[in-house]
Amino acid sequence: MRISVSNTIDESLIFIAEYVNDYIAAFNETHEDVEAAIISDGSVLLRQRIDLLAENGLIGFSLVLILLAMFLKLRLAFWVALAIPISFAGMFMIGAMMGLQINVISLFGMIIVIGILVDDGIVIAENIYSHWERGSSPSKAALEGTMEVLPAVFSAILTTMIAFGVFFFLDGITGEFFSDIALVVILTLAFSLIEGAFILPGHIAHSKALRREGPPQPAFVTNVQNGLASVMEWMKEKFYRPQLNIIFKFPILGIAVPIALLVISFSLIGGGLVKTTIFPVIEGDFVTASLKMPAGTPEGETFYWLEHIEEAAWRVNERMKARRPDGKDVIKIINVYQGPTTFDGTVLINMLDSEARQAYPPQASSLAITDSIKAEAGIIYGAEAITYQLASPFGKAVSIAMFSDDLLALDQAVETLKDSLSEFSDLRNIEDNNQPGLREFNVELKDKGRLLGLDLQTVIGQVRSGFFGSEVQRLQRGQDEVKVWVRYTEDDRRSIGDLEDMRIRTQNGESYPLREIARIVPTRGVIAINHLDGKREIRVEADPASADVSTASVLDEIENRILPPIIERYPSVSFSFEGQVRENAKTQKSAQTVGPVVLILLLTVIILTFRSFSQMAAVFLIIPFGLIGVIWGHFLLDKPFSFILSTLGVLALVGIMVNDALVLVSQFNNLIKDGKPFKEALWEASLSRFRPIFLTSVTTIAGLAPLILEKSLQAQFLIPMAISISFGLAVATLLVLITLPSLLLLFNAYKINLVWWFKGGDKPDPTSVEPALEGRQKHYLIWTAVPLALIGLIIFLSSLAG
Repeated sequence: MRISVSNTIDESLIFIAEYVNDYIAAFNETHEDVEAAIISDGSVLLRQRIDLLAENGLIGFSLVLILLAMFLKLRLAFWVALAIPISFAGMFMIGAMMGLQINVISLFGMIIVIGILVDDGIVIAENIYSHWERGSSPSKAALEGTMEVLPAVFSAILTTMIAFGVFFFLDGITGEFFSDIALVVILTLAFSLIEGAFILPGHIAHSKALRREGPPQPAFVTNVQNGLASVMEWMKEKFYRPQLNIIFKFPILGIAVPIALLVISFSLIGGGLVKTTIFPVIEGDFVTASLKMPAGTPEGETFYWLEHIEEAAWRVNERMKARRPDGKDVIKIINVYQGPTTFDGTVLINMLDSEARQAYPPQASSLAITDSIKAEAGIIYGAEAITYQLASPFGKAVSIAMFSDDLLALDQAVETLKDSLSEFSDLRNIEDNNQPGLREFNVELKDKGRLLGLDLQTVIGQVRSGFFGSEVQRLQRGQDEVKVWVRYTEDDRRSIGDLEDMRIRTQNGESYPLREIARIVPTRGVIAINHLDGKREIRVEADPASADVSTASVLDEIENRILPPIIERYPSVSFSFEGQVRENAKTQKSAQTVGPVVLILLLTVIILTFRSFSQMAAVFLIIPFGLIGVIWGHFLLDKPFSFILSTLGVLALVGIMVNDALVLVSQFNNLIKDGKPFKEALWEASLSRFRPIFLTSVTTIAGLAPLILEKSLQAQFLIPMAISISFGLAVATLLVLITLPSLLLLFNAYKINLVWWFKGGDKPDPTSVEPALEGRQKHYLIWTAVPLALIGLIIFLSSLAG
């Protein structure tokens, strides 16, 4: 007997697992005749992933602290890093009230945000320290340094929160999974902003970091920081300044080079060097072998083949166990289930957890073990379907629904499709859900039967009475009533010949063998009639043969090469993609709905911060170039680009890119307000923001680095998102420092020519057309509201049309 125990939505899986384990232990101690054993425990996998992410999060946190201490003064780094525990404490308090649970996804959100939540603290602390270096008192430096960058920091945090807010509105399994990430990031950043704006300045103002006299730091710390400060200065002077000088001379290079790199990057995907998939293959610890024999197969024969598969699995285990230094079984438990009919069954193979499987050779993935069991079991003679598969929460990678009211054409089209798919070496477990039913015999009346005055109902009634029986009498035995049924003896109803020899009686009392008055036609019954959206459907499904298969390429090949000839041959048949494709479509559709709203919110925040349409456009134009780092990151690490997980990383990257851009542009505007000429202000802003932009990027990347480098199979489904954020941010840093200034230069030249064209006379001074100039902010706020409204209207109409 098998009993399944599940937790409810509000219950902890770990708590339920511990309770059940304790109960089983107590049960076995008090019962000698019956023993209970735990076949599978879902909390084991959850604990492993939680431990894995907690370990990676701790490493990332340590790296962030070390980098802050290395590139900032030690005491400044301490107060900046204090934002991490404060922000997490606030997130846990509010998150608990909102139903947030500690799981794999929420922990991944914490890893992502570790490097991001110190960004505002780095900008504020670095600016306070700069004011103090210029001679301000600690209190004045804290006040002025904070207020100078607070609008940009507030806007940067807000844009990041808006970008992650998209996850709340995604439909399908993706939305259910990743809404926890959004909640973790948004709550943590909110408390980080509060800490950075109100707590951090006070800490820094009263700390020894802003004391011109006091106890010196340890010599080792001073030497390390001086050395790293020299490295930072070298990077700025020897690497960044020459590139910036070229950009100021030839601004068009700042946009031309990224465009060329973006084209080359997309060619990596187009050329197949970067594989694409919808969802990555997630390593599992269970293999399910499903066997379906012809309907009517005796129970003993079906069970024989199920045991055959079980024995093959144990032989595979013995071979792998003999090659492992630790001698552990690769397969822990195998359960054989027959049913729900006599001709089908399941073999559930519970393997050693993936962490332990990978610890020693042979390092076999679940797919490799599955292939070994399949090869060892060999051909199952007479089986109608035998599949060895791993469960996936996202559905089948290849799932095609075929529709038609012409059942014959539909069956033929399905068989043709299955034959075509079997030619793909990248696919396995090709099957359909139109399994034949029980073997039946249809009785069709001949002309002789009709001439004798018989009808089909009369004939079938007599056949049923002879083989199944009919009630002829009821007898009273005390308080009980006994029914008497009459039918042929068992020897007279063993074979089809007995059925054909059965005598059918006519109305005049004559009898004839059934074969003379009717035809007996063998056929198959119907197990189920499947419909989708009100249409008769047969679904063909398949799994990728390995984790390296580009399912997007396979689906494209099926859609463009395999299906068109089939549809042309059977015009009454239509098709649609289901499984992971449908889940992807749900997510994309919801993203298309919420995307315009999020975009308008981001535009509004940036325009209200800068009061400039051109500066907003410059910031948003650099966003697509972040894909350069995303694509090259997947290429260098040889990971497939997931249309769901990698794209979610791109969405998160947008908010972080805008964060860095706001820091630079805000500083540029502040210098314009102070009376600096345009080019001098842009030059000084770019150089002065090099250190905070570099630090905010490197801390975020450092926080994700342990997860990206993690070889554990448990972390593989999170890595595509981490790659998108970290590699995209690495390139985004260069874009903000190089491409953004070039765009500001180009837009400034455009505005000069536009004003000159309208007003005539001499060309205006470059500074005079900048919205940050005193007296022009109200004018630009009015004029930028009109383009913003037009953009919002266009986006809204486009979403309606889509």
